[in-house]
Amino acid sequence: MPFVIPYFIAHQGCPHQCLFCNQQAITGEKFSYADIRGDITRVIKQWFSYRKKEVATHFAFYGGSFTCLPVNIQHIMLEAVSPWIRAGDIDLIRLSTRPDCIDSHTCNLLLEHGVGIVELGIQSLDDKVLAASRRGHDSTDCFKAVDALKNSGFQIGIQLMPGLPVETRYSFMKTVQKAIALKPHFVRIYPVVVVRSSGLAEQYTRNEYTPLSLGKAIVLTAWARRRFLDNNIRVIRMGLQPSKSLQKNVIAGPYHPAFGEMVMAREWFKRTRKLLFENTEKTIQLTISDRDLSCFNGVNKVNRIRFEELGMAERIEVVVDKNMQRGSMHYVVS
Repeated sequence: MPFVIPYFIAHQGCPHQCLFCNQQAITGEKFSYADIRGDITRVIKQWFSYRKKEVATHFAFYGGSFTCLPVNIQHIMLEAVSPWIRAGDIDLIRLSTRPDCIDSHTCNLLLEHGVGIVELGIQSLDDKVLAASRRGHDSTDCFKAVDALKNSGFQIGIQLMPGLPVETRYSFMKTVQKAIALKPHFVRIYPVVVVRSSGLAEQYTRNEYTPLSLGKAIVLTAWARRRFLDNNIRVIRMGLQPSKSLQKNVIAGPYHPAFGEMVMAREWFKRTRKLLFENTEKTIQLTISDRDLSCFNGVNKVNRIRFEELGMAERIEVVVDKNMQRGSMHYVVS
């Protein structure tokens, strides 16, 4: 995994505010263009004190729509990182943006300044869902953006948001299928939460929007994760990054600081339960990576509790092996 230096440009470049968005509440960051070069340099030096020199290093512009910024501002910010790239201290720049702010000219600008990874806030590939969410673009813009980035040789990440207004389980599943066809290098899945001072908060208050329950969000995310992994597409994050600001501003929806672990716990439970059902009245010794033990047990050991309720707990023996690949499992039936 690369060492990533994050630099938040909260809500900068966004042409308007989407229904679900209050970027300040999500990131807890304010942004100023005053001495932007100096600020970027300060952040890089600060993070370098934590870095192991042999690790690949990325500089990331997060939290806004980078390529929607005025071109001169993009130049200034990218040039602030350029000396570190030329010196070989930073390997590449990564950034996030909107699909309707990507074209071939923009791709050329990014390539010239050492950008190697671009994440697109696609959110959904259902035009009705995009319109209801006030995204300001349709799915065609998403397909065009991915094509432009692929033609320029970028690594591509996409972000999806299950639980958007008017979305159904079926339409989310169709979005996942279409997203797989785009063949991105990785995916982030952020189930929708309702944050203060957003349009969605107003709809929620008027009982015009019902967010996903935590359980449904876990089920949908787990289903999507498995489909992506089966198609060799990495899922690098599930659920919003916890922060004090976010926790204070979430008023409804499937937010949990350990959401990703809860999704993984569900998958471990289903895999193990299947083995137990296939081998009735037999004991199964599972060997897993030591890094998977927490997810195997689940938050507050919920999986252990589930197996006890099913009368299966005594039939499971877990052995950890620090040399095993994360997510892998060996088992012996006796």
